[in-house]
Amino acid sequence: MVDIEFGVMHLNIRVDSLLAGAERAVGVVVVIDVFRAFTTAAVALANGATKIIMVRDVEEALELRAAGIGELCMGEVGGRAPVGFDLGNSPFEASQANLEGRTIIQRTSAGTQGIIAARQATQLYAGSLLTATATARAILKEKPVDVTLVAMGLDGIRRSDEDELCAIHLRNLLEGRPGSPSGTRDVILAGPQIPAFHDPAKPHLHPADLDIALDIDRYDFAVLIAREDGRLVARKD
Repeated sequence: MVDIEFGVMHLNIRVDSLLAGAERAVGVVVVIDVFRAFTTAAVALANGATKIIMVRDVEEALELRAAGIGELCMGEVGGRAPVGFDLGNSPFEASQANLEGRTIIQRTSAGTQGIIAARQATQLYAGSLLTATATARAILKEKPVDVTLVAMGLDGIRRSDEDELCAIHLRNLLEGRPGSPSGTRDVILAGPQIPAFHDPAKPHLHPADLDIALDIDRYDFAVLIAREDGRLVARKD
């Protein structure tokens, strides 16, 4: 934990991991999913989506769409789009879709599960490298006492380089250091998940997904989660 002085205030930064970390998280919480849920969410919002409703189950997503509460279902089970979904968990796919003015319902195996699990958060963000500096700026503007950065990893049960490094990068920014975008990218690119994005046997992992996910500070907005009508909804902040 790191203390940062704000006059008489202190900012306590905790880095945690996985679904259990999301459950423990307190204060302002950033749930991080770089490959690919919250990269995809940021791209969707940048591409015109009005909001994203984050849910736990495929069935809930489909029911909300059927009820007219959202227009499109987006996400994955086992990395692939479930039957009946309009979009997978691909930022490249989201960048090519017509999302202007639409409400999206998102379900993923790590990111949205962490959002739902972070019940102790006083304020909640969906984190990725695309929105790192904007997220840090949004947090610091509020001068909170506690911040928890949660690296969701693979399915919320195994740690992953990209989410852990994104958490460290965010911690550096919150501590007033610029971090090293190029160093962060280089270490991630040396990791074990990278070859899958170039594997023809895994067409759901588009090579452009990797390029987008590592485009640090691509967007100048944070992805803020708030409760609306009892649902967890992401919007630009």
